[in-house]
Amino acid sequence: MAVIQTMGLSKRYKDNWAVDHLDLRVEQGDIYGFIGRNGAGKSTTLKLLCGLARPTQGEALIFDKPVRDSVARRRAGALIEQPGLYPDLSGRENLRLYAALLGLDSPVRQVEGILETVGLSPKEKKPVKHYSMGMKQRLGVGLALLGGPDLLLLDEPINGLDPEGIREMRELLLGLNRERGLTLLISSHILGELSKIATRYGIIQNGRMVEEITAVELEQKCTDYLHLRTDQPQKAAAVLEQALHLKRWEMRPEGEIRVYETVDGKAVGRVLAEAGISVEELSLHRQDLEGYFLERMGGADHV
Repeated sequence: MAVIQTMGLSKRYKDNWAVDHLDLRVEQGDIYGFIGRNGAGKSTTLKLLCGLARPTQGEALIFDKPVRDSVARRRAGALIEQPGLYPDLSGRENLRLYAALLGLDSPVRQVEGILETVGLSPKEKKPVKHYSMGMKQRLGVGLALLGGPDLLLLDEPINGLDPEGIREMRELLLGLNRERGLTLLISSHILGELSKIATRYGIIQNGRMVEEITAVELEQKCTDYLHLRTDQPQKAAAVLEQALHLKRWEMRPEGEIRVYETVDGKAVGRVLAEAGISVEELSLHRQDLEGYFLERMGGADHV
């Protein structure tokens, strides 16, 4: 079941298309990692999905309802950019105030339950201006949980956090997904951390969807390979295919050869040397999420 679906979703500011005919699909139970460099359109997309901006063209559905439908809005919670907290109030007071502003019937027990869920003490009375960045972000997630949503839209929730804060946020998000069954759409540029929790990814560039891919598909693509560069790539490939019976290899741009089989690097070097082929580079490489992302985005210049 599609929890979020966009069809040609677009947002233009003057002559700039911040989101350009975006087709995105988030399935129920997903932890959907929304990836893109700064300015790619991630935040604008999330604003369109939670009704903070109106699309120029296209359509977005939340649980098969238009974004501004009251049912869709009740089932979705959002944390866009920094949480709008009242600095002189405690976390508990912030939650109760926001519940009142939203017209929600949130008894004390429910507010305390949310605080416990996000790892904050219900008895803590200090104002949030004295909270750490991690505590503020977790309280922001708590605000998004008001009303008991089935979907969370989180914009860079781990940005600016220290390693401990990142770990706490990761455990919180995993718990919300696995224990409560919430669907999560998380935008982030911290790719290594996102790869620890995401089940699907969407890669966006210049407001357009480059690719949607599951974590399983990504793992299959991010396999170990032997990187090889020689002065005679075509001849080297033919020699290796015949001598070592290679079947899973490919020729890349600029003469790079990638071998996707378990093969002894020393044997490769010996075979090529016997054939009179000079080896310029030979190394074992693993392509992780960041490497794959960079490749799909056209190189490091795009990050």
